[in-house]
Amino acid sequence: MKKHTATKSLFSLLILAVLSVLTHSPSLGISTGDTTEVAQDELSIFNSGIFTTANADSSNYLTIGGALRYNLYLEDYGGAIGEQDSEFTFDMWRINVEGRAEGININFEYRFYPTFGTHFIKQGWLGYNFSEQTNLQVGVTQVPFGLLQYASHNWWFQLPYYLGLEDDHDMGAKLTTSRGNWDFHLAYFMQADPNGIAEFAPQNTARYSYDIVPSQNQTNTETSQFNGRAVYNWQHGSNSNTELGASLQYGGIYNSELDEVSNHFAIAPHIDGTYRNVNIKAEYIYYNHNAQNDVGNTTDVVRMAAYGVAPYDVAAEGNMYVLGVSYSHDVDWGPISNLTFYNNYTYLDKSNETFTDSQHNVLGVMVTAGRLYTYFDIASGKNQPWLTDNFGQGLGAGVDDPRWNTRFNINIGYYF
Repeated sequence: MKKHTATKSLFSLLILAVLSVLTHSPSLGISTGDTTEVAQDELSIFNSGIFTTANADSSNYLTIGGALRYNLYLEDYGGAIGEQDSEFTFDMWRINVEGRAEGININFEYRFYPTFGTHFIKQGWLGYNFSEQTNLQVGVTQVPFGLLQYASHNWWFQLPYYLGLEDDHDMGAKLTTSRGNWDFHLAYFMQADPNGIAEFAPQNTARYSYDIVPSQNQTNTETSQFNGRAVYNWQHGSNSNTELGASLQYGGIYNSELDEVSNHFAIAPHIDGTYRNVNIKAEYIYYNHNAQNDVGNTTDVVRMAAYGVAPYDVAAEGNMYVLGVSYSHDVDWGPISNLTFYNNYTYLDKSNETFTDSQHNVLGVMVTAGRLYTYFDIASGKNQPWLTDNFGQGLGAGVDDPRWNTRFNINIGYYF
C-alpha cells in the first residue's frame, strides 16, 4: 500500500512540475477550452483534452486528457444464471499526455483498473519527426505487427490480443517511414513493457499487453525482439481504400534459471479495407514460441499475463484466422451521432494435436454521442480464457468439447 501511495504521489508531482514550467513559459499561451485559433490537424487529442497549452504556431504544445469507463455485464457460462453472474463495475480511468517541445514529441498513457487492483503504463514514448514521412519513437510504444491500431472493432479485442499479438506495447525503438503508397515499420524491443503495480497477483502481471512472464517452472521473459512491417495502400475513389500488409516478428525468450535464450517468431499477412460505410479486417497469424522450462525441456505451453491477474497457459505454437466486419451509420438522435455495427471472429488452430482449439466471436454495436462511446457486445467463446468460470483456462490444452460461453457486456466510456 505504501508503494502504491508513493507512486501516485510521485506521478502527481511530476504532472504539477511540467504544468508549472509550461504555464510560466513566455513562449506559450494558455487554453482550457476553445483551441480554434491553433493549427490542430496533426494533434490527435488537441480538441478533446481537458487542458491545452501551446505557442502561436503549435510547434510547442502540451495536452492533457483521459478517460473514465464503466462496465455492466451478464454472464452465461453454463448452469443456472445467479446473482454473481451480473455486475456493474468501475472499469478503468486513465491519464493521457501528448505534446511537443523544440521538435521532441511525447506521448504518455497511464491506466488504473480498480476492479483488478492494478495500474500500469500503456504507452510512454519520446519521438522525433525527421520529415513529414519519417519519424522515430523511443520508449514504450506499439509493436508494429499485423493490423494496426487494432485487429478488432469491439471493446473485447480479437483473440490475438490475448496471445500478445494485437495492440502489443513493448520497450524499445520504432522507425516509421512512408514512400508513396508504401508504409514501412522497423523496430527493436529490448524487453516487454515495464511492470506496474498489482494488489492481487505478482507484479509482473501488472501490464497492459499480454507477455510471457516468469511463472511456476518457467522463469521466462521476452528479450531482444525485432519487428518489420510493410503495407501498401491504394484509394478506390473518394470513399474507399484498401491496405495490404505483411509483418514479421523475431525475438528471444530468456530463461533466468538456465541463463539461456531460446527464440520465438510470428508472421502475419493482413488486409484492411474501407468501402464507403463498410470496413473489413482480415488476418492470418502463425506463431511459434520455442520456450524451455527450468530443467531445459521444450514446453508445449508458455505462461502469459496482463491486468494484474494470474498467468495462464498459451499453446506454444498455432495458427490464427481473424476476420472482422463493421458497418458505420450516421444518425441525428439528439447527442447520438453514429452507430457502428460489427462482428469479429477468430479461430485458433493449435499445432499440438492433443490440444483443443479456441474460438472467439463478438457481435455488437458502438454508439457515439459526443465524447461518450458505448459498446454493446455479445462476446462468445470456446476455450477463451476470459469467457469461463475457470479464468485462464482455454488457450493452452483447453477443454474437450467446450460449450459456447457468452457474456453480454456494456462498456460506457467518456473520453476527454
